[in-house]
Amino acid sequence: MTDNLQDRGPQDRARINVNEPHELAYWTGKFGVTADQLRNTVTEVGVSADAVEQALRSRRDKV
Repeated sequence: MTDNLQDRGPQDRARINVNEPHELAYWTGKFGVTADQLRNTVTEVGVSADAVEQALRSRRDKV
């Protein structure tokens, strides 16, 4: 299935695709992080939105 570019949220909200500009914009806004922070976290923990959210939350708690 092709992406519907009119829907600015991700196709699969359980996974993060940092290679799609509209998904990158959605997830950085949702988590309140920069694109680089999101990419680095996805590299570390994988594409699972839950895993990324937990990793970002644990980093904020340490600060």
